[in-house]
Amino acid sequence: MAKFGLGRGLDDLEKEIGAIPDISVLTGTERVVVKQIPLNQIGANPNQPRKTFSDTELADLAASIREKGVLQPILLRTVAGQPYLYEIVAGERRFRASKLAGKTEIPALIKNLSDENTMEIALIENVQRENLNPIEEAGAYKNLMHECGYTLADIVRLIGKSESYIRNAMRLITLPDAVQTMIKNGELSASHARAIAVAENPIQLANEIVNKKLTVADTDKLVKTAKRSTKSRSFTAHTIDAKTLRTIESDIKSALKVPAKIIERRGGAGRIVLEYSSRIELDELVKKLTK
Repeated sequence: MAKFGLGRGLDDLEKEIGAIPDISVLTGTERVVVKQIPLNQIGANPNQPRKTFSDTELADLAASIREKGVLQPILLRTVAGQPYLYEIVAGERRFRASKLAGKTEIPALIKNLSDENTMEIALIENVQRENLNPIEEAGAYKNLMHECGYTLADIVRLIGKSESYIRNAMRLITLPDAVQTMIKNGELSASHARAIAVAENPIQLANEIVNKKLTVADTDKLVKTAKRSTKSRSFTAHTIDAKTLRTIESDIKSALKVPAKIIERRGGAGRIVLEYSSRIELDELVKKLTK
């Protein structure tokens, strides 16, 4: 699957979606002009990373639009099989505020874009402008990986942030829904949440942090004394003790009827080596493993 199909780097994309779009950068060899598009012909992007819009911010923007109009065109793509003709790629906030302002049309650039390109631009626009709450941002990264087959390296290159930043961001969506809601509402910071993501009882810790107004440093100390989740990297990275390894190897041998050896590597990874003494034994082993 081709990624970054727009054929341009992050700097060019920022020109496209920041300030006033650079038409020559956006269009490439394709002729695209700003058009006035009726609002009733436009639909929202179902994969828009940003799920929440401040009523106060929308009201302020609507007031500005009533006075000065929409200064930056939104970006649309054509769609089929929908009750509308165009789908928003970037600019849903301007679209919503224009409706609130009583406008019937909005200036727009219309571009033929794939689902992957649409998700790229929508994510970049929101991340670069810091429009997303931490849960929305993590969900957008996950969506790109699951829906478009992106790797972590793809997202790092697309967003321009470090691998550790992306990993830490995505840790937040492993937290229970109750804790994620606290993050969305601003009760719990992303830094606090990342600290408790490794704990077995994050809901209890989150409530304690909020009630006692703990700092991130206090939270780190609290987590060090709390029981770790068996799903956390710090837990799974621990080396399995020799006795447990021998027990596992014995269990595998009993189930498969062949000798087994576990070889661990750093970080909790490793491999299982199975031995067979004949082609017949191999055939039997394959049957058991693929059953």
